[in-house]
Amino acid sequence: MTVIQIEPDIQQKLAILSDEAADEMTAVPNEARIRQGIRHPTGFIYNATQEGGGTTRLFKVLQTNACRYACKYCFTSCAIRHQRTTFKPNELATTFVSLTQAKRVDGLFLSSGIVPDADTTMEKMLATVEQLRLRDGYTGYIHLKLIPGASYDLIARAVELADRVSLNLEAPNQARLSDLAPDKEFTESMWGRMVWASQLMRQARREGRQAARSLTTQFVVGAVGESDRELLETVQRAHRELGLWRAYFSVFHPIERSPLADQPAEDPTRALRLYQSDFMLRDYGFSYAELPFDEQGLLPRDKTPKQAWAEQHLFEPIEINRAPRHALLRVPGIGPRSADKIIAARRTVRLHDLVQLQALGVTIGWAAPYVLLDGRRAPVQLRLW
Repeated sequence: MTVIQIEPDIQQKLAILSDEAADEMTAVPNEARIRQGIRHPTGFIYNATQEGGGTTRLFKVLQTNACRYACKYCFTSCAIRHQRTTFKPNELATTFVSLTQAKRVDGLFLSSGIVPDADTTMEKMLATVEQLRLRDGYTGYIHLKLIPGASYDLIARAVELADRVSLNLEAPNQARLSDLAPDKEFTESMWGRMVWASQLMRQARREGRQAARSLTTQFVVGAVGESDRELLETVQRAHRELGLWRAYFSVFHPIERSPLADQPAEDPTRALRLYQSDFMLRDYGFSYAELPFDEQGLLPRDKTPKQAWAEQHLFEPIEINRAPRHALLRVPGIGPRSADKIIAARRTVRLHDLVQLQALGVTIGWAAPYVLLDGRRAPVQLRLW
């Protein structure tokens, strides 16, 4: 009996390869979405939140959903039966160009399953990006995933062509990775490739050459018993050693027919606390040792980590009119932007009430117990229970 296999058309490939790219994080989700447990929407156009505010429309897609690895959490796992398909580099580049010409997207986020090996996969992804840059003259935003185990020359070419590169560490260390993705190796194949990318980016900046501007990673949270302490220890190390721009936290959710199909989904509030802790490390001047872990190495769920820290350590209120920026950033409800606005405002006026602080972007319900305004404590609404 002859079996005839029909290659999916472009629209079918888009449907398959964009849907399975949904769990690749392209921006920190907003707090409301995290609290409600809303995953990234499916579809090949994703509105990613930008660091400075606003959104950008990314074409988020896989080069292929075929994969040699049997990762227990992943749609593309070779252990899960599903329809496999692949974009040829020319197909994908042409599709993206048509979307940009129609003004439907502003940039590309390209990831991939890994088959038959790391270098072959990376070469196909790079062929797609090279066509966009060299043949089509595309100069806009490209975020390119690095493939664990890929050769140095391919990592270097990715850094040269993309605006942002990333590699999903998935777990905080080899022990956890072995439970989550038993075929993968942490130290050389994953962390080591991020070291290469970081070094290449720094060298390019020193020499004034075009190169990726930032490096990011992603973790799966809640699948194999890892603690918040383990995750954030690795995140702090990545910030310090690699110049990591951002860590993303993808909350585990079970996938039908996967090895972890019967495991419950993780609480999305956990991801929120991890993001808030990462902001404390990256933007607020806190150290990993100051984070408020419990005996199990977990962060509190019922309050922000900064609130928990303040309850344990911030016994003397901060005078808003005199405190330096680093002290302002220790106050719950005051972030980098509102701290800068406070410093700018007090050059011309004395800040003496909460209404003024609220106008400067301070979350006054969180900040009020910890501040002095012109030498006076702010009035605090007492709890009824």
